[in-house]
Formats: sequence, structure tokens, C-alpha cells
Amino acid sequence: MIAKLVALVLPLSLDAFIVAAGIGVIGVTPRQRLRLSVLFCVFEAGMPLIGLALGAPLARVIGGAADDVAIGVLLAFGLYTLVRRDEREDEELARIATIRGAGALLLGVSVSLDELAVGFTLGLLGLPAKVVIPLIPLQALILTQLGLRLGGRLSERLRESGERIAGGLLTALALVLLAEQLLG
Repeated sequence: MIAKLVALVLPLSLDAFIVAAGIGVIGVTPRQRLRLSVLFCVFEAGMPLIGLALGAPLARVIGGAADDVAIGVLLAFGLYTLVRRDEREDEELARIATIRGAGALLLGVSVSLDELAVGFTLGLLGLPAKVVIPLIPLQALILTQLGLRLGGRLSERLRESGERIAGGLLTALALVLLAEQLLG
């Protein structure tokens, strides 16, 4: 169970770091760093709760198929993260540092879609949310700050590799869960 929890949280850590590092490249003020860290933490903590609220009742309704659906969601999101290409990423990141209001809400949702998928998966797999949910904003705070501070020092290639690694880890977790399902 601990390996599954780490496997769920680790890709989220990489994702928060990569997005923050991309923003850090443009340079942000301490006030912007704080605002972005709070925004990321709020959404990265809230989205798994929403996903859990959706996944847990669905798990009760679909019963034994819940594990299969959870594996499918993880696999689909992991593969999507692996193949996603964003040509306008740099210009989007430049806007993010100063974004406010509805734009900030949309940003929060967009950077935490993977947390929504993980929360949904938690609900389907019945993993202990009491353990995972606090870990997600903690990792988001630490890695957002780290990414914002180190972003200018990291190469674009390294940031892109981090996104692919996160997608690969989610895909690998889905495949491990699938193997457990088939062999167990």
C-alpha cells in the first residue's frame, strides 16, 4: 500500500515542480512566489478531494469494476501526459506570474487536473485519503517554491523531461496495478 501511495504522489511532485520551474524561468517576485504557492497548494489539495468525492460513490455503484476503472483512468492520464505537447507553453507561463481572478482559478484547475485523476483513483481503489490528501499540498508547497527559485537555472529540455517522467510514472503505476489485478 505504501508503494502505491508513493507512486501516486511522486508524479504530482514532479508536475508541481515542472510547472513552477517554467514560471521561475521568467523571474517572479517574492510576493508572486507566495501567491502562486498558495494557489497551487489550494488546488492541489482540493482537486483530489473532488476526485475522491466522485470516485468513492462510483466505486460503491460499480463494485468489482472499480479497480479496472481506476487503472484505466491512471493509464489514460499517464499516457496523455507522455504525449502532450504544448507549443505555447512559454507565453502561457509568462502570463501565469501575474494572473488574477477567474484566470487564477482556471490556472489552478489546469495545474491540478492530475490531482483530480489521483483523487478519483483513490476513491475507486479505496486507498486511505487521510494519508494521501495531506501529502499532496505539502509536496506542492515544497516543490513549487523549489521550482520557482530554480526555474531560471534549469534547461527547457530538463523541464520537458520531468513532465514525461511524471507521465511515465503514472503509466507505470497503472500497469503495475493492472498486473496485480490480472495475477491476483
